[in-house]
Amino acid sequence: MSRPVALVTGGSRGIGRAIAQALSPTHHVLVGGRDADRLREVVAGLESAEPFAVDLTDEAALAAAVAGIERLDVLVHSAGLVAFGPLAETTTAEWREVMELNVVAPATLTRVLLPALRAAHGLVVFLNSGAGLATYRGFSVYSASKFALTALADALRQDERGRIRVTSIHPGRVATDMQAQLTSLQGMPYVPDAHLDPADVARAVRMAVDLPRDASLDALRINPV
Repeated sequence: MSRPVALVTGGSRGIGRAIAQALSPTHHVLVGGRDADRLREVVAGLESAEPFAVDLTDEAALAAAVAGIERLDVLVHSAGLVAFGPLAETTTAEWREVMELNVVAPATLTRVLLPALRAAHGLVVFLNSGAGLATYRGFSVYSASKFALTALADALRQDERGRIRVTSIHPGRVATDMQAQLTSLQGMPYVPDAHLDPADVARAVRMAVDLPRDASLDALRINPV
């Protein structure tokens, strides 16, 4: 592979899809997701790409899926799950489901890909949230997962300093299907024009990718105006 290689989870829609599109002109993109039809549609529109269809919560499947990846220049964690409601109305199953996809899965995927990332002196990008820096009413489950993701990124950056770079990006509200779902759960009208465009977040990822290897964009907060 003459191009650098990037793996983008949650790449079949929303922010992940926009990131895959932004990286495609210069990278061979492994587009992660579980919907095979969506993945084929995304890959067909990219300059150099292939699907990476795997359940991120299945550790054995993950290990098998990455077994042939010897060098990885960019890993973008964009897959995630939203939750809303007061703590009193949450369930243990909900906590486990959100933590599994939003925290455990990125930690596991990063861990199994560390040799490939180290070989490329690569970059890991965690698509976090404003909820990973400050919490709000009804955000106990979601914010807890995103605060944990912030801590994971910060610890990884210290563990791997000099070998790989780590960036946390914390967008505000972005016009995606997930945002529409969250807005509905909050009982609010969904106004896409009042939110960030997914392409705006993709540009921030592209900025981190394009920095020289001796510079690191550790964290970035991006909001709609």
